Amino acid sequence: MKFQQNLLDYISTSLITVNETVSIVESVTSGLIQLAFSQMPNASLFYKGGITTFTLPEKVKFLNINRIEAQENDFETQNMADIMAIKGAALFETDWGIASTGYAASVRNSGFKVFSFCSFSYKGETILSKRIELHQKTQGLDAQLYYTEFILGCFKSALNQILI
Repeated sequence: MKFQQNLLDYISTSLITVNETVSIVESVTSGLIQLAFSQMPNASLFYKGGITTFTLPEKVKFLNINRIEAQENDFETQNMADIMAIKGAALFETDWGIASTGYAASVRNSGFKVFSFCSFSYKGETILSKRIELHQKTQGLDAQLYYTEFILGCFKSALNQILI
């Protein structure tokens, strides 16, 4: 598994230049975003860590998410991704929070669709949210890898908006 080195370098340099930190809360990407950040040059200067909360009980326990509200609204939503990004950044005390949630396989709970939500928070506010939808026959790992690359690209764009 290899990520685009120029993308990793750009994110690393940008965060170091502005002296800001990032943390990650993942579900559907199951640690791949954390893996990508750990491969960035000088990661320990800006990457404080991450958590994978794959199921609702873990989201409730580790991120203090309201279980009833999440169950009533289906917890794989854009709103959930936004909450995960903000709460993750607060948990790790970082400037930036990145979150992913959704489905990497076509299953009943997803309406037999393969989709993901990602969100970026900056200083406690959601600044970018996206839905990613893939073909229903996309294999799980392929979906997770695609989501990860897409999220890294979106994070680069979010950094550009803040840094300009």
